[in-house]
Amino acid sequence: MSIAPVPPPTAPAPAVRLRVPTDEDALIWHRVFDDPEVMEFHGGRSAEFSVYEELTARQRRHDAELGYCLWTLTDEDGTVLGFTGAQPWPHTHFGPVGAIEIGWRLARAAWGRGYATAAARATLERLRAAGVPDVVAMVNARNVRSIAVAERLGMRQAETFTTSSGVEAYCFRLEL
Repeated sequence: MSIAPVPPPTAPAPAVRLRVPTDEDALIWHRVFDDPEVMEFHGGRSAEFSVYEELTARQRRHDAELGYCLWTLTDEDGTVLGFTGAQPWPHTHFGPVGAIEIGWRLARAAWGRGYATAAARATLERLRAAGVPDVVAMVNARNVRSIAVAERLGMRQAETFTTSSGVEAYCFRLEL
C-alpha cells in the first residue's frame, strides 16, 4: 500500500481591501511606483505625477460607469500597496482590443506575500458580479511574477503580441 504524499501547508491568503482610488491615491501611487524594480515592465521608470492624476480620475469614471476599475489595494491596516482591478483594454492599435483587462501593480515591499493573487481573486469575484463574461491579462513575456499570478488565477496563455515598443507580451484569458 502506498501513501499519497501530503501537500505542504499553504499560507492563508492575506487580507486585502479594494476601494475606488481617490485624488490622494495619485500621489501615493506615484510614490510607491517610483522604484525601478516596480517599473521594470512598465517603461523602466516612474511616470510623472500628472499621469497618476489622470489614471485615478479615469478609474473613478470606470467605476461609476462600468462598476469596476483599477482599485486602490490596501492591506488590512489601510496601507496602500498599489492597485488591482480591471478596465477596458486601453489600446486600439494592438493587443486584445475590446477586451476587459485585469491587472495589478504593487509596491516592491508588498511583493512575494500573496497580495497580488488575493486582490486579483477579489477582482474576479467583483467582475463576475458585474456580469463580465471573460477577462484578459497582458503580461510582459519576461515578467515571471505576473505570469505566475495569472496562472494561479487559472488563466491560460492564449496569444502573443508585440507591443508598439517592440516588447513581447503574452495575453492570458479566463472565462468567468
